[in-house]
Amino acid sequence: MAGDPAAGKPGSAVAGKPESAARTGLGQGPGRLLVMVYGVFTVAAASRSIYQLIAQYHEAPLAYILSAVSAAVYAFITVSLVRGGEGARKAAFVCCAAELVGVLTVGTWTLADPSAFPDQTVWSDYGMGYLFIPIFLPVTGLMWLRKARRG
Repeated sequence: MAGDPAAGKPGSAVAGKPESAARTGLGQGPGRLLVMVYGVFTVAAASRSIYQLIAQYHEAPLAYILSAVSAAVYAFITVSLVRGGEGARKAAFVCCAAELVGVLTVGTWTLADPSAFPDQTVWSDYGMGYLFIPIFLPVTGLMWLRKARRG
């Protein structure tokens, strides 16, 4: 803040935000939106997979397990983004890259061998059931985290 001698120094808060949030840009609109979308996808994928694993496991176990994995990945990225700091940023970056590999792998697999997936996963058909957000989300996350590293 203007007039605050600690503003801009390591360990200080900027405009009432912790240093880590200020450094990763999560206090800004696009950063908040990214965290919110990851949070929504965490809840959506987790609730769907929990229900399917309990009530329908025998119908498509691979699909439901992959949905649970995607929920865990989304949750880890959400927590890392909120936590901030260089270690969390690096962990989120690696996890976003792994998420992108997962979406591309599962998306391709579901198109190449539809019989392997009698039911959809979050990442099926590159996230078509979720308006393709699952394919764009890790790319956006990687770009944001790369920008945060430079900033």
